[in-house]
Amino acid sequence: MTATGNNEYLLGLVRELCKLPHETDWVEFKLNQDSPQEIGEYISALANAATLHG
Repeated sequence: MTATGNNEYLLGLVRELCKLPHETDWVEFKLNQDSPQEIGEYISALANAATLHG
């Protein structure tokens, strides 16, 4: 997949996730979170939850 194709895929994925009516075990909506430490912790926690959720 090209870089452009990958970017389009990711944008499409984000758009689809934004259509969810509420957060899930593996999707959280955040606003103005710009701390690299917090972002890393959220990514790790969400990845773990998604793995447990299957």
